[in-house]
Amino acid sequence: MIDNALQFLLHTLLGLFTLALLLRFYLQVTRAPFHNPVSQAVVAVTNFAVKPIRRFVPGIGGLDTSTLLLAYIAQFLLQVGSLWIRDFPLLVAGNTIWIALLGLALVGLLKLSIYIFLYAVLLQAILSWINPYTIITPVLEALTRPLLKPLRNRIPTAGGFDLTPLVVFIVAELLLIVMITPTEQQLLRLF
Repeated sequence: MIDNALQFLLHTLLGLFTLALLLRFYLQVTRAPFHNPVSQAVVAVTNFAVKPIRRFVPGIGGLDTSTLLLAYIAQFLLQVGSLWIRDFPLLVAGNTIWIALLGLALVGLLKLSIYIFLYAVLLQAILSWINPYTIITPVLEALTRPLLKPLRNRIPTAGGFDLTPLVVFIVAELLLIVMITPTEQQLLRLF
């Protein structure tokens, strides 16, 4: 019973921290408004870890690699911690397990990235019907623009309805089903 509680805490804390780090990374990549309260909250939550790492890990090509590296480390610690709580013999398991854990951390980042964009598109679509002038709208617009803008140029509206969010959902689910989940299952078979 205590193992389940520890697993829950580990997944919640490191999962939310990874989510915040990835959001920070993608908000910077998509040039979301920095002075928006949502952006400020994400920065405030992650600054304690990002600022010290930036001294050692420089940005590459305008990308905040320190934030992305921290997200990867958080996912790796999540994988290692999950096995440790289940009493998996990590120290005597061999190199294959460590390579699998590194791969699972990468798959976790990719999966979480897809979910970030998927839910941003969903939330933006819902808010466009309810209240398109909320405080989160500029952030969602910046996050979803790289996905939706090219599609909107190619897909006409149907009776005044924008179908591009539906296309994003279908593509995201296909990516999860065809690429991410099988890769994750292959890596988990190494345990």
